[in-house]
Amino acid sequence: MTAKAAVLQKGIDSKSLPTSAEMIERARDLSKLLAAQAGEAEKLRRPTDEVIQALKDAEIFKLMAPKKYGGFEMDLDTFFEVGLALSEGDASMAWVANFYIEHVWIFCLFPEQFQDELFADNSYALAPAMLSPTGQVTNEEGGFRLNGRWSWSTGIMHADWVLPAAIVTGEDGKRAPVFFALPRSEVEVEDVWFVDGMQGTGSNDVLIKDKFIPEHRMLSFKAMIEGEAPGAKVHPSPVYKTPMLPTLGLAAAMPALGQARACVRMFQERLHDRMEIHGTRRVGTASKMRLAHAEVRVDQIYLLLRNLVEDVMELRENATRLDRTRWATQLAFAVDQCKSVIAYVCEAAGASGHFQSSPLGRAARDINTVGAHIVFDLDARLELHGAAMLGEEIPGILV
Repeated sequence: MTAKAAVLQKGIDSKSLPTSAEMIERARDLSKLLAAQAGEAEKLRRPTDEVIQALKDAEIFKLMAPKKYGGFEMDLDTFFEVGLALSEGDASMAWVANFYIEHVWIFCLFPEQFQDELFADNSYALAPAMLSPTGQVTNEEGGFRLNGRWSWSTGIMHADWVLPAAIVTGEDGKRAPVFFALPRSEVEVEDVWFVDGMQGTGSNDVLIKDKFIPEHRMLSFKAMIEGEAPGAKVHPSPVYKTPMLPTLGLAAAMPALGQARACVRMFQERLHDRMEIHGTRRVGTASKMRLAHAEVRVDQIYLLLRNLVEDVMELRENATRLDRTRWATQLAFAVDQCKSVIAYVCEAAGASGHFQSSPLGRAARDINTVGAHIVFDLDARLELHGAAMLGEEIPGILV
């Protein structure tokens, strides 16, 4: 049977699809496992095998894969709620899970020939997408030859494929960033992930040495950013016409909000415990006010991101540059606020939160690292959006 025939045979019956509510409930159940294994993932410096298998068993990675290939073809609103539920369990492993889902979506934007090959045996493939275009590309007949090192390879430790970015020079002499796709078996991994936060992601370096990439395994950044990738013409669902950056930014922002929610809940539980045991530290008015203040702030952040999701879904590929700079700014602002809430709660929770095994301390370490991601540079985002509001030309590709 050809790859094309296998794909067509695998198409999923819409009646057998889980609902959005069912997928969100699966994620909520899984978040308990993520929380229980967070300490082990931190020690291993990668997600635990048990968590990755549980995510596979719950079909989480099929979330945004097309029905044509046996996926569920769900939209950003479900992705947001599923990723947020996972993120309440652990930031690191949810970060990996969210990006695995989002990178399946990226695979669906490639030319159909590659998609038929990729999805012939499974409805998804797990892959890191290394956004910084640090490799060297040589144009060859029928494709490209790739060499180099890529850092920040989230998901590499359980990957099937990899998506390195690089700069390609076109026939007109213009240089443009693209994603390439190649099997995990064709790359080397160097263990460099010794960090103070997000230790459980295992985002090690990837080395690629003299590998040929056929032309149909290349995807233009510009096409993704504009919602005009080849896959958007193959699959009718609007989700494949969504601009890349708000989708990527959402995947990265959910662990921050999920952990802010979890910290408020843990703080509330600590205060209950103090009230019950009548210990040396009473629960005073200030602690109650701080708890209520933190809850309100987390609710505000949720509503901001939920509104952003609805806005992106409404505008899609018709979004203007101003729309995209606004979304990018809102995402960076939301993560900055999550950092602030977590610090605010940890400050009041007591010295025990500084033990390495403490979920509160882990949340603070993790979210400080999340906030260092290039897409969450709030000063840069505010500058670009302010310039866009004044009608100025906006440089760069990260909007």
